[in-house]
Amino acid sequence: MRYIEVNGARCSVIGLGTWQFGSKDWGYGADYAQHEAGRIVERALELGVNLNDTAEVYGRGESERIVGRAIASRRDDVFLATKFLPVLPFAPVVERHGRGSVERLGVDRVDLYQVHWPNPISPMREQMRGMKRLRDAGVIDRVGVSNFSLARWRAAEAALGEPVWSNQVQYSLAARKPDAELVPYAAENDRVVIAYSPLAKGLLSGRYDATNLPKDSARAYDPLFLPENVAGARDLIETVSAVAKAHDATPTQVALAWVVSHRNVVAIPGASSVAQLESNVAAADLELSESDVAQLTGASDAFHPIQGIGAYTRILKNKVKR
Repeated sequence: MRYIEVNGARCSVIGLGTWQFGSKDWGYGADYAQHEAGRIVERALELGVNLNDTAEVYGRGESERIVGRAIASRRDDVFLATKFLPVLPFAPVVERHGRGSVERLGVDRVDLYQVHWPNPISPMREQMRGMKRLRDAGVIDRVGVSNFSLARWRAAEAALGEPVWSNQVQYSLAARKPDAELVPYAAENDRVVIAYSPLAKGLLSGRYDATNLPKDSARAYDPLFLPENVAGARDLIETVSAVAKAHDATPTQVALAWVVSHRNVVAIPGASSVAQLESNVAAADLELSESDVAQLTGASDAFHPIQGIGAYTRILKNKVKR
């Protein structure tokens, strides 16, 4: 396993995302939540994966409970991250949510506490004041944000009065927006970009096509899985597969290796099984050449998915037709 060290924190470049733990959105079922999820966390630790990311909204707190049970005997081996949803993010509310997460996780502190989404209505100073209270009380060690633009990231730092350690954003060969500002900012300023959906929810694996679309709600309502977008991703997927073949690797390993080839970027793919976790973790040791990276980046540049309001309108129309 490869690690990065930023502002005194050391975390694995391949982490574990746990949105699917306890959530019905992915369709994995009760047996997965009660048994397989815990085994995935335990195996991740055995393989050197110390970054474990969850959130209070995942499965309405169930993801945090599952993670907490799984790490109970190895708390010191985990860089534990969770997030709160800033619906009414006044300082006392932020503090209450942080303590709630710690209780569900069964720990005395979390290594990284993140604002899950920006709330343009609530003053940033209130959110960061709550974060300061939690840190001063020893409930959290570091402050992070998620889905923030660079301007909002900097605003959070100004309100906190110090660096905000990370920004967790959607980032993959199929979602390149962070390349414009966030990835360079992290690399140049000793910050971290945490890439969620680094495999584009499985699109880059090549298992889907326009005639074989996912049924679970986590993917079916994602614009990336519009038939037009899946078809349009064919050249990108074929390029990923070609690079994978040259390295005797899988497409998902190549897609992950591309993400973490960027300085101060770590990835948190989910896993439906221990075997999938093990495959994901192997990507940390896959070294892509400059030519590989350029080839993959070029194929990504040529992928122009339908996005925005138009994409969601098409999704709704497709559901009505069905």
